[in-house]
Amino acid sequence: MGLNKKYDGYKAWGYLTPGDDYQDFGMIDTNGLWPGMKPFYFPLTADQEKRVEKIAADNIIISLHDHPCLFPKDMNQVFAYNREGREACAYEALSQSYLDAVFDNMMDGTCTITSKGGWKWSDIIADIGIRLCDLAHQKFLIKAEKVEDIERAHREGKLAWVGAIEGAAPIENELDRIDILYGLGIRLLGVTYSEGNQLGSGIKEKNDGGLTIFGEKAVERMNKVGMAIDCSHVGVKTTLDTIRVSKKPIFITHCGARALWDINRLAPDDVIKACADKGGVIGIEAAPHTTITKNNNAEHCVESVMEHFEYVKNLVGIDHVTFGPDTLYGDHVGLHDAFAQHLSIKQTSSGVQHPKMPYVRGFENPTEASKNIVRYLVMKNYSDTDIAKAVGGNVLRVLKEVWA
Repeated sequence: MGLNKKYDGYKAWGYLTPGDDYQDFGMIDTNGLWPGMKPFYFPLTADQEKRVEKIAADNIIISLHDHPCLFPKDMNQVFAYNREGREACAYEALSQSYLDAVFDNMMDGTCTITSKGGWKWSDIIADIGIRLCDLAHQKFLIKAEKVEDIERAHREGKLAWVGAIEGAAPIENELDRIDILYGLGIRLLGVTYSEGNQLGSGIKEKNDGGLTIFGEKAVERMNKVGMAIDCSHVGVKTTLDTIRVSKKPIFITHCGARALWDINRLAPDDVIKACADKGGVIGIEAAPHTTITKNNNAEHCVESVMEHFEYVKNLVGIDHVTFGPDTLYGDHVGLHDAFAQHLSIKQTSSGVQHPKMPYVRGFENPTEASKNIVRYLVMKNYSDTDIAKAVGGNVLRVLKEVWA
């Protein structure tokens, strides 16, 4: 139902009065465009356009990792915006996408409502609770807790919203907090977010000690409750340990191939292979200045993102690759500049130099990304079967095995 969304016109916090109940920060347009952004879509023939429409209508299309929220026009306000604790879900812009489901990671990495450092349990719970309150006042997004919810969203022309958290630091040393997060609707949890925590080492750390004893228990608990596991920001040894300990396949929801761009943020071949060998899936990342390629596309763009897709697909097969664009509706580079320390950008980029782009052409937000993914696969004449796997089928296969 990618072309026939039943959007009801609701805007985030529509049950409240801006300026009275919460601070109005002057958001970008509700369609997701921001000043200076020029949309780009792969040019196709008339026959290819018809095929794109059919594929978008017939298949369940999933973003394995995004932050589908509107941001202020002026990114200098982003700290105050995040402290307000009310990131605005971009309902209208999402209704213009091809997506049937989106894994929403909300304020991950920037959840600084009460703390400069972020990742505090109370802040994460506030972030989840306020978002769920907003979702409860609209009818377009379905809070998805089972695979059946994603399938229903596709049938009904709605969008399945899946709650996710990129790193497990907020659970501290409390295993039961995994159960609490599950009870609140979170269905995917990262082991670490770049920095090490009680579970193991992140990609920021100089020394990777692997999964801790508590980390092993946390992986076992996630398996038991039906929580999907993510290792996108996790150190190599800790990731390999997680894959070994987990009785279920895992996700690397937003990443790329280190063989194409040698930075800590991307995965080496042995990690990609280990994930696939266990039945897992790798989502290709598109956040600014990540999935660059050293030989062909040193300037980050839609073509470089797709190089990483092709590389991973050739390495482990079409059954183990999808897309986790990691995009948002606003000035993403501006957000990175503002939260550079929180997001560990310097450390995870390994000091590798590259041209700084204002945005990733063709992958600037979830709407643009969802359309260009399908357009690219059609342009390259992938079969209908392989397209169905790459845009959502692979994710559904793992979720059917992992979710309770």
